[in-house]
Amino acid sequence: MGWTDERVELLKKLWQDGLSASQIAKQLGGVTRNAVIGKVHRLGLSGRAAPSKPARTVFKAPRPARPAPAAPSAPRRIAEPVAAMAPTPSPVRFVDEEPGMATVLTLGAHMCKWPIGDPALESFTFCGRRTGHEGPYCMEHSQVAYQPAQAKKKGSPAELARSLRRYI
Repeated sequence: MGWTDERVELLKKLWQDGLSASQIAKQLGGVTRNAVIGKVHRLGLSGRAAPSKPARTVFKAPRPARPAPAAPSAPRRIAEPVAAMAPTPSPVRFVDEEPGMATVLTLGAHMCKWPIGDPALESFTFCGRRTGHEGPYCMEHSQVAYQPAQAKKKGSPAELARSLRRYI
């Protein structure tokens, strides 16, 4: 249904009476809530004043006074920094086989895929040795590629107490 002059006048009256857009749409029939909102906006009726309420004065309870700070205790002992242990490199043992014999086209399953050389050059090859285990590299290149996980250092009881202080 279109917006006839009678429907527009009824819309203006209902809007001034304070009805919601959904209620006006139901009374008019054949229009949606969004259509009513759009028409109200185009007519410039959207400045409906909200009923004013007297401002309530809220009294807040006074905060309790903070207790005076206690006498300073003994200064905190600062833990000496612990030197991080350097990972011990495992000895890399290379086999007498000549690496770098496999190209991209000759590289197959169970062949070491360790790159040798510059990929931009034609002389670029792969190790090509037999892997002998799961993974893309031979045993020697696996030792280079994969570093064992370092054991996590457990904190001292003093460090644990310090970290838990904020929860106390």
